[in-house]
Amino acid sequence: MPLTFGLKTTPMHVPYADIQRVWLEADEVPQIRDAWLWDHFLPLAGPKNGEIYEGWTLLTALAAQTTRLRLGLLVTSNRIRPPAVLGKIASTLDVISGGRLIMGLGAGGTHQPAGLSGIPGPNPAIEEYAAYGLTLVPPGEGVDRLRETIEILRGMWTEDVFDFHGRYYSLEQNRNEPKPIQRPGPPLLIGGWGNRMMRLIAKYADIWNVAGPPHNDFDFLTDRVRRLDAECTRIGRDPGEVSRSLQLIVSYDDPASTRAIVRRAVELGFDHIVLSLPRPYPDRAVHWLVDEIIDPFDVGGKGW
Repeated sequence: MPLTFGLKTTPMHVPYADIQRVWLEADEVPQIRDAWLWDHFLPLAGPKNGEIYEGWTLLTALAAQTTRLRLGLLVTSNRIRPPAVLGKIASTLDVISGGRLIMGLGAGGTHQPAGLSGIPGPNPAIEEYAAYGLTLVPPGEGVDRLRETIEILRGMWTEDVFDFHGRYYSLEQNRNEPKPIQRPGPPLLIGGWGNRMMRLIAKYADIWNVAGPPHNDFDFLTDRVRRLDAECTRIGRDPGEVSRSLQLIVSYDDPASTRAIVRRAVELGFDHIVLSLPRPYPDRAVHWLVDEIIDPFDVGGKGW
C-alpha cells in the first residue's frame, strides 16, 4: 500500500474555532488523506475543567463542512454507546459526509494496570468513567464485547432486518435505514496492541492503528508487527490486506525527529501515519506539516 498521511486534532483545551480552522485547511491540502478526533469526555492532560468536546458530535459538524477528507475517531470507545446505537450514528455520518467515514474502534475503558492504557501513569479511564457513570470491564471482556460490536455493525449495515444474540448484546428485528453509502460499510480501523486484540485485528480489521512507541521503543512495534503477521497467517489471511497505521505527536521545535520516527515506521511496514498536532495549533499548521514532515517523503496522497 502507498504511504499516506492523516492528521489528528485532540479536542482538549482547544477552542472549537481552532479545530475547525485546521480541518478546513486540511480539506484543501491533498497530501492530508484523513483527519481524526478522539473519544474522551475529560482531558487526559492539564486541568480537568478544560474544554473538551464529544467526539461524534464534533465529527459530524466537521464532516458537514468538509468535502474531501476521510474522517473518523481515533478511536471510538466501545464502552460508551450501545453497539446498534453506534451503528446508527455511523450510518448517519457516512451519509452526511458522502461516504468518507473510517470506522475507528477500540475496546474502551477496561481495568488495565497503570501504564497499559496507552497513557503513562494511572489508568485515566477510572476517573473519566466514574465522572460519566460508565462502567469498566476486565480487558478480556472488553475485547469480547468489541467482537460482538463488530458483528452487529456489519449485520445492520448490510441486512434489511437483523437479529443478533451474543453473550453481551442482543438485537431483535433491527432495521437500519439509510445504510452507509460505503458498501458493505465504512472501512474498519481497530486500535490496540495486546495479544487478544491482535487476534481480533487480524480477523476483522481493514486498518490496524497503534500509538507511537513510548520512548521510541521500536522493539515493541517490531514485535507487534510480527504478531499481526503471525495471527493473519494462522487464520489464512494475507497480512498485506491489513493496512498498518501509526499515530504520533509531532514536534514543532524538532521536525527532524518526527521525520526520523516516520522513516523507521515505514521501514517496519507502516503505510499510514497520523500526525497529531500539539496544542495550541499554529497558523497554517497543515501547510507546516506538509512542508516539514510529509513532502520529504514524496507521497502522492493516494491510499485506501
